[in-house]
Amino acid sequence: MMKTKTEKTASGLTLKHKIGYGLGDAGGCMTFAIMGSTFAMYCTDALKVDTDLLAVLLVIWNVWDFINDPLMGAFMDRAFAKKHNPKGKFRPWLLRSAPLVCVSFIALWSVPSLFEGLSLVCVLFGLKILYEGAYTMFNIPMGSLLSAMADNDKDRAMLSSARGFGSAVGNAVPVMLMPMLIKKFGQTNAAGYAVGAAVCAVIGFAMCLGHYAMTEERTAPVNENQEPQNIKVTDILNVFRVNRPFLALCIHGLCICTMQYVSSTLTNYMFSVVYDDLALVTYGSIISAPFMMITLLGGPYLAKKYGLEKFIRFGLLIGSVMYIGLFGLHMIMNVNPYVHIIISNCAMGLASMSIYMQWGLVSEAIDYNEMITGKRTEGSIYGTFNLSRRVGQTIGNSSAVLMLGWIGYNADFTVQSAATVSGIKIIAVLLPGIFVLGSWAAFKFLWNMDAETRKKIDDFKKAQKEQ
Repeated sequence: MMKTKTEKTASGLTLKHKIGYGLGDAGGCMTFAIMGSTFAMYCTDALKVDTDLLAVLLVIWNVWDFINDPLMGAFMDRAFAKKHNPKGKFRPWLLRSAPLVCVSFIALWSVPSLFEGLSLVCVLFGLKILYEGAYTMFNIPMGSLLSAMADNDKDRAMLSSARGFGSAVGNAVPVMLMPMLIKKFGQTNAAGYAVGAAVCAVIGFAMCLGHYAMTEERTAPVNENQEPQNIKVTDILNVFRVNRPFLALCIHGLCICTMQYVSSTLTNYMFSVVYDDLALVTYGSIISAPFMMITLLGGPYLAKKYGLEKFIRFGLLIGSVMYIGLFGLHMIMNVNPYVHIIISNCAMGLASMSIYMQWGLVSEAIDYNEMITGKRTEGSIYGTFNLSRRVGQTIGNSSAVLMLGWIGYNADFTVQSAATVSGIKIIAVLLPGIFVLGSWAAFKFLWNMDAETRKKIDDFKKAQKEQ
């Protein structure tokens, strides 16, 4: 008898579950991608916010993000520990937060233009805080949901891959749409930004609703006779002390996001200064897209064969070696731009496998933490892991700009000095390789999950279900 698309596999996951989980990151990225690519231009060009003032605001907003993620996760854990919601631990938050994300995002990109001067800045500040809080309220349960849907490497890798596809779609659509609308309305006209934001927010909202409708919490049933757990916000401090897999993941998140943002910030300078052809960036994107699709398709099967952590660690090591090797070539010869594109994009693709496939490891760290502490705190752990990534993003973006000044880059110069060219090669090629190596080292020397530990976790989970 032929299996239908909705028929459950042996583990219980269906195609519906995988599509639904992928829609979560797709919906979130429909708004979040614009924040990274266009928000600064919206503030400076359309709202006429002074760049020095904007720099101060960005620092405050980033600090809010640092605090926001772990606190939101701890709050969700405490709320569920006190009163078990029969509809699940995470999915109810998806339904509460999705409308808030949509409305606050549209307001952020439209309402401030109705004000001037200090009033404009205050409204912009408040709406950005509101949007980031709403986004975190959606993103934390969306990410944590993976551990409640899958409890083995194969299924977790499948859902991680589905999230990777969703992220790719959610990032691509707004990045293509917004520039066209801004060009149509004018770079200094707030209307184009508002229209683009509204379209992306509504599409993202529909995807988020699909994520809610097509997922279910399957692997963490609640024993109604069990006493509520005494969960505290400070529990996360003990997690750092006793949970080595979680510590490894946080160091990895810090290193890999620093690498990602250093690389993305410096890529344009690499091609415009070293190769004097910014259009080459487009070719790099075209070359990397098929490689990433192959990785996302093949990742779950390779993870099943070799183990998710080993698969990720292998990709990090090879990616680091390629980056460092490419830098060595730059030091001894004039590297052909297409050779640079191929090697650097392959290195980035191999390193980025850890970003798309890491979510299964987060779930494993959550299971391990429950076994050694007796508390299941997905929200706190995912929120704190997300914090490590936010810190890496901030460090990568800010340090890349600072280092441009250190090496003597001057936008007014038609031709940069030899020292500046060498400096760009160091920070655009060598530095990413070093941070990827740091991510590999975190898994190599801190990650302590082996077959015996996984067997203990499986036995613990079986015992929990039998209570």
